[in-house]
Parts: sequence; structure tokens; C-alpha cells
Amino acid sequence: MANSNVLGTPAAGAAQAAPAASRQGSPRKNRRLRRLSKRDVVILSIMVGIPTLIQVLLIWGPTLLSIGLSFARWNGLDLSDIKAAGVANYQYIFQDYPAFWPAVGHNVLWLVFLGIIGTPLGLLLAVLLDQRIKGSRIYQGIFFTPVMLSMALIGVIWQLFYNKDNGLLNFLLGTAGTPQAVDWFGDSSVNIWAALAAATWRHAGYVMILYLAGLKGVDPTLREAAALDGASTSQTFFRVIFPAMKPINIIIVVITIIESLRAFDVVYVINKGRNGLELLSALVIQNLVGEGQVIGVGSALAVILLIISLVPIVWYLIRTFRKDERA
Repeated sequence: MANSNVLGTPAAGAAQAAPAASRQGSPRKNRRLRRLSKRDVVILSIMVGIPTLIQVLLIWGPTLLSIGLSFARWNGLDLSDIKAAGVANYQYIFQDYPAFWPAVGHNVLWLVFLGIIGTPLGLLLAVLLDQRIKGSRIYQGIFFTPVMLSMALIGVIWQLFYNKDNGLLNFLLGTAGTPQAVDWFGDSSVNIWAALAAATWRHAGYVMILYLAGLKGVDPTLREAAALDGASTSQTFFRVIFPAMKPINIIIVVITIIESLRAFDVVYVINKGRNGLELLSALVIQNLVGEGQVIGVGSALAVILLIISLVPIVWYLIRTFRKDERA
């Protein structure tokens, strides 16, 4: 009778359960990996192989080919005419190519302009539209429309706006059709600013959408806590809300840098990146396509642009991975 009472206690039940559990083993140890069938292997191979093949053919293949051609001289026609050039192409670009350093300056100007005008303008639009004003959805659609258009089409639209004789801007200034009319795209002293305005029109809408998403994701209790502490609207935004959107801020900084480096469509539509609109991307095309093509120089320019573009991308990825490890 005593034995039955002892066995009936929780301790005894646990003692009996322990050997049973030990005999069965832990679920993780006993779990068997299901062997893939031939059908699974085929499906996985297709899902992994096709994207990998596309990446190799369209991205990594041309990239490696450009790196190789940047150390060679070639007319672009006869494969047997490829000759090793060492670093001569890079020396020519940095020392003797007259359009290179102006193009670098224009890319830096593009970055600064987007950074201090385009990005803050997008942030301002996002803050205004986050106030739940009437017709907010309509305004979002209006400001986001340029993002859905290609930069080439945007260049065409702004050509109509900046046209010297019949453009809307000169018409508003009252100089259309007169000798005082400004040739906004033809004058090398002002065309870079005209192109930057066109690029900002699109960039601001893109930044607006990203910041709107960031503002929607901010914890409402942060605003309430700031209001209880007596913070004004501006203090709440700059000291609480804006720092809370740090991941969005990092993404937008990287996007702004990349947009300034890969700017091409607008200036190429205007005047093929010449006469005051030289950019690194335009120089690449000028040397790789057309009658005056210099494949080695164009490839070296592409490699330089690739290296410059990778810097913000690598920096962003390193910060992201470090943050994940700390978490």
C-alpha cells in the first residue's frame, strides 16, 4: 500500500517518465531529414539555376569582361586586335582625359544637390502628407507619379518645359520668342541646374514614399510621451521621430548616393552628356558606343564608376549585418 502511495506521487511519476523519455530520445535527435526526390531536385535546380544564370550572363559576365577590357586596347570589331595595355587607360583617364574631372565635379554637384534639396523636399512632403489632410491619397499619387516614369521620358517632358522658343518657363518669364530667352538646355552655364531640377522632381517623390512608410511605422507612444514632456511639434520630430527612423535614413542616404552616381538618362536625352552636362555614366556610353568608341577607356570608366558605387553599398551592408549580429 505504501509502495502504491509512493508511486502515485508526482516525483515518482517524473522518475518513471524520465527513462521513457530517455529511451525515446529528444525530438530534435530523432527527427529525420526527408530525402529529396528527383522532382524536388529538378524544381530546386530550376529555381536556383535560372536566376543564377541570368545574374552571370547579364551582370557578372559583363562586369568581368569590362574589367578585363579596361586593361586592353580594342577597336570593338576584330577580336584578334585586342592588345594588352596595362594601366595605360587609367593613366589616360586621370591625367589626360579632359572631360573626366568635370564629370566627377558634376556627379559631386548632383549628389550635393539631391542631398540638400531633393531629399529634404521629399521628407517635407512626407511630413505634410502624414498629417491626415483631406485628399492625402490624391497628393501622394501626384507626387509619386514622376517615380513611375522613366528618366528618359522625364527628360523629354522637361525639354518641353525648358524649350527656348516655346517652353513654358520662358513663356512665364515673358521672354519666349525674344532674344532675351534663356536656352536652358543649350547654355552650358545653366543646363546642369536645369537637369538637376528635373532629377529632383523624380527623386523627391521617391524619398517621400519611403519616409511616409517610415512615419507610419513609428510607435505612436513616442509622440504621446514627447507631448507629455512638453515638447513642441518640431522638437518631437527632430529629437524623437527622426532618430527613430534611423533604418529609413540609412537607406535614403545610400539611395541618394547611388542616384547621383548612376544619373544618365536626363543628360543623355538633353545633349548626350556634352556641353556642360558631362557625367561619368555619360562618358562610359560615349566611349563604348558610336563612331569615336574607345573600348578600353570606356571599360576603365565603367570600372571606376563601379568601384565608387560599391562603397556606399558595402558600407550599408556592413552596418546592416552588424546590427543583426548585435540583435
